[in-house]
Amino acid sequence: MLAQASTPALVFIGFVIVQRLAELWLARRNTERLLARGAREVGAAHYPLIVALHTAWIIALVVFGWTAAVSLPWLAAYVLLQGFRVWILASLGARWTTRIIILNEPLVRRGPYRFISHPNYVLVAAEIIVVPMVLGLVWVAAAFTVLNAAMLAVRISKEGAALAPLR
Repeated sequence: MLAQASTPALVFIGFVIVQRLAELWLARRNTERLLARGAREVGAAHYPLIVALHTAWIIALVVFGWTAAVSLPWLAAYVLLQGFRVWILASLGARWTTRIIILNEPLVRRGPYRFISHPNYVLVAAEIIVVPMVLGLVWVAAAFTVLNAAMLAVRISKEGAALAPLR
């Protein structure tokens, strides 16, 4: 017997997918503009692995979450994270991108960047956990948290070395 789709789960997953696609569009636009201003990319070799990781995460949400009941407490946590996302995006403005783009200008020190060196990575790490938990997918949250931590170790190392002269 085929499981019945959960409309709330499908709406939630659809929202996450549309949000990620919109972020990729914004990131591409910002990256092109930054490069046109003389910025340079660092760590491009690992970027396809990040894309693959996040694509696999989305596929796991779709494949295993489309029939799930939505957890309201976890959904509330997700909504709170979106406020953090807006704060991050507003703080970085045209300098926000999904790639490591180094612009020879002072680093942003407003918004969450006053308190945390990498707030966007904190946000993504939290979402890697919270989004699957909205759908009760504990194993997806656990597996992708481990994979994301390994990826962030590489990424933060590359980014830190590239930004060191600007600090």
